[in-house]
Amino acid sequence: VMGNSSEFQKAVKLVIDTVSFDKDSTVQVFEATIRVLGSLLSAHIIITDTKQPFGDMTIKDYDNELLHMAHDLAVRLLPAFENTKTGIPYPRVNLKKGVPPDSYNETCTAGAGSLLVEFGILSRLLGDSTFEWVARRAVKALWSLRSNNTGLPGNVVNIQTGHWVGKQSGLGAGSDSFYEYLLKSYILFGEKEDLEMFNDAYRNIQNHLRRGREACNEGEGDPPLYVNVNMFTGQLMNTWIDSLQAFFPGLQVLIGDVEDAICLHAFYYAIWKRYGALPERYNWQLQAPDVPFYPLRPELVESTYLLYQATKNPFYLHVGMDILQSLEKYTKAKCGYATLHHVVEKTKEDRMESFFLSETCKYLYLLFDEENPLHKSGNKYMFTTEGHIVSVDERFRNSLWQDILPGEEDGAEKIKPNEFKAANVSSNCNRVPDERRYLLPLKSNYMRQIDRMVGLI
Repeated sequence: VMGNSSEFQKAVKLVIDTVSFDKDSTVQVFEATIRVLGSLLSAHIIITDTKQPFGDMTIKDYDNELLHMAHDLAVRLLPAFENTKTGIPYPRVNLKKGVPPDSYNETCTAGAGSLLVEFGILSRLLGDSTFEWVARRAVKALWSLRSNNTGLPGNVVNIQTGHWVGKQSGLGAGSDSFYEYLLKSYILFGEKEDLEMFNDAYRNIQNHLRRGREACNEGEGDPPLYVNVNMFTGQLMNTWIDSLQAFFPGLQVLIGDVEDAICLHAFYYAIWKRYGALPERYNWQLQAPDVPFYPLRPELVESTYLLYQATKNPFYLHVGMDILQSLEKYTKAKCGYATLHHVVEKTKEDRMESFFLSETCKYLYLLFDEENPLHKSGNKYMFTTEGHIVSVDERFRNSLWQDILPGEEDGAEKIKPNEFKAANVSSNCNRVPDERRYLLPLKSNYMRQIDRMVGLI
């Protein structure tokens, strides 16, 4: 992204020469997929891109080594999908020995249902349907288990019985990327059923999780807020939101629901302004953190970046600057940036997650780099849930197999990109009008209302 080809080439060679997955190591299937598999595939796509928009990122004598490594890793993750009665994978797998004998039969919705982008890309690059098939089967299994009453899934499920162990339905931990990947799988692969599932899910989210006034920027009542409810009854389960939910305004930008995204983003930004970070859990009723640490998460920055791309309103550059200054002030350490142990006391932990570099820093950098090839090259790019770049490419829209995906009819219908219209959207991709572009995206009285809501004023 920074155009630093020598450093990129050095890193790729280091990985090819030194990394092996033939290890007696137990990993989380979800984390290994989005962090490791996703980065190998993204780097492979960048190296083999004939246009090379980021500068010369080619590797001398490159022989698809990263793709072979991605294949090797994915094969080692496959045992997680075996011996489960539902097709929903085990949460952990040993890279050498398969599923550990003492393995849990419980997994979270996001962990099991957010493998389709990476596994689908791998399948389509290799011409081997296996990986997409198992990931898609898991998504469909979770989808089939959602409540008949609300249409919502829970957050923890038993992979053998299909019974919900965690009945909380929300947008945060345990659920977040499940919704994100329904839409992103559609954007990448063009499979109509992915969009239909997403539209259905989005409708149910709006009907059961959203509280507050109908329109974000007009009318009476409380600002919109997405809460955690019981998946079967739709009743409120608790009064906290978690920092992972801050990804949702960015997802709303991708479907064109920009007005609602503006309002929801302002709520998380108000919490950031209060603490100089986002606590892992924030109790909106008590106006205080429930879980006070901040592990340098990217979700608010990601939504800020996507809202700036959609509106070009300079307000979002100010938000980005604010976030950047807070990170410099409170989290910078001698050898990197540190997790905040407590957002009020600003104590640090000796820990820097990989997503800080792959997402938090990348979205901040791109927010301010208007001339980046990512924005200017004419190629369309999508970010995986771990911030890895994938070109939205015709070759991912043509699967080399027919009628093998569970429940798919022969010649399943594809939607062309310009036919895409999400359901229940207040402003389907209408750009914010020019006269509003240099005003605050939210009217000042609503901005004050949100500040009051989090105890800023």
